[in-house]
Amino acid sequence: MRENLFSSPLNIALTILAAYILYTLVPPIIEWAFLKADFVGTSQKDCESGGACWVFVGNRLGFFIYGFYPEALRWRVNTCFLLLAIVLVPQFFEAIPGRKWLGLFGLTLFPIIVGVLMLGGTMGLEHVPTNKWGGIMLTLVLSYVGIVAALPIGTLLALGRRSDMPVIRTICVVFIELWRGVPLISVLFMASVMLPLFLPEGVNFDKLLRALIGIVMFQSAYMAEVIRGGLQAIPSGQYEAADALGLGYWRKMGLIILPQSLKLVIPGIVNTFIALFKDTTLVLIIGLFDILATVQATIVDPAWNDVATEGYVFAALCFWVFCFGMSQYSQSLERKLETGHKR
Repeated sequence: MRENLFSSPLNIALTILAAYILYTLVPPIIEWAFLKADFVGTSQKDCESGGACWVFVGNRLGFFIYGFYPEALRWRVNTCFLLLAIVLVPQFFEAIPGRKWLGLFGLTLFPIIVGVLMLGGTMGLEHVPTNKWGGIMLTLVLSYVGIVAALPIGTLLALGRRSDMPVIRTICVVFIELWRGVPLISVLFMASVMLPLFLPEGVNFDKLLRALIGIVMFQSAYMAEVIRGGLQAIPSGQYEAADALGLGYWRKMGLIILPQSLKLVIPGIVNTFIALFKDTTLVLIIGLFDILATVQATIVDPAWNDVATEGYVFAALCFWVFCFGMSQYSQSLERKLETGHKR
């Protein structure tokens, strides 16, 4: 404490100021959120203590998680949530066997199984149109598909931008600069309104699919620049050594260059993933109800008064849990892949 908090008159003053701010802000927040909060009830009448009305969140929790998905069919969504946990949770614990196989399953078969279960229409499952999807379920679908698709596409774009073939390099540069030069909100508008105009007559994409295409293309451009930074950080000697071994282009990249470059840019990749997860809230403008949109739709309910704070706090907590989990996983991955380059 003497070294970090009271080492100089300035540090002492800053410590006292920080302690005063914490003393002023933290107790009222704890009192509002926990001590005087109402947790049990069925309506606004059960919120009379003057604190947070968590009854509202509990009453609308099903809508926040599933959106308009039929209640009788929500077991299919719960099954997808269980599979997602089976895929992701073991990645945080090295002692669990088969983690790599679970990760491979999460990148290949898992999206197909989720699509069949949630959409239905096959194998005797009732069809549920995507306009009934919403809440946390929709947020996870948008972000998971965006993450799984943006990384390989971004990698190919980064390699293409550094290619010695002028045509390939030009195409990749134009693609990257075009998508990076426009905001995501305009991309979603274009995907929702303009994309159908360029399709052949009789061909129509689902609104969710159009949003996914726009998000994947947009994030792939940013991912390409992150990965290109890692490729440029690899010393030229690595390329020359791979050439001296007689490796072809793809073997050189897959075995020598990309493993090193991807390790260097793990923070940038995860930062892009976190930005993608939070950017999914923009799908509200094309009529899709993610977790934030479901909160906004319910806080205006006349049956509930002044519950906007509770709703937004719940939405913020959901985003923080997933973003913090991605951040912690990236840090553990960095520690695992550390090869002693630091001095």
